[in-house]
Amino acid sequence: MAAYAVCVRDGSVLLARWVAGDGSKRWTLPGGGMDHGEDPYDTVVREAEEETGYAVEPVALLGVDSLRRRYPRRLGAVADFHGLRIVYEGRVVGGDLRHETSGSTDLAAWHALDSVPALDRVSLVDVGLALWRGRPADGHLA
Repeated sequence: MAAYAVCVRDGSVLLARWVAGDGSKRWTLPGGGMDHGEDPYDTVVREAEEETGYAVEPVALLGVDSLRRRYPRRLGAVADFHGLRIVYEGRVVGGDLRHETSGSTDLAAWHALDSVPALDRVSLVDVGLALWRGRPADGHLA
């Protein structure tokens, strides 16, 4: 379970650059995994601050995205990963933009909405922006 924020301001979206285990880097929404017993609202506030330096206030629940991936593991095993990603609309209410150190991201930046398709990004960015634009009543993308 994880919680993420879609923060759009003046035609730009706030993104953090995720560093994968293999060293590859792709842009993602600020947010991440919930700690045991943590409320998703508190998760997105904590994670956004850790990754971007900003105090982010969740202002609307946009939706929940379910992700399932199967991939090979060592010794012929197969991992069956299922993730639930809770996506909020967020508003920056304080702090200063900075980059995370010693975490899963290495940069934070605002990107013009029309430049997002050209970014090397994870699918969650597209999911979050589609939820933000469409605001489906049931919080689910078709």
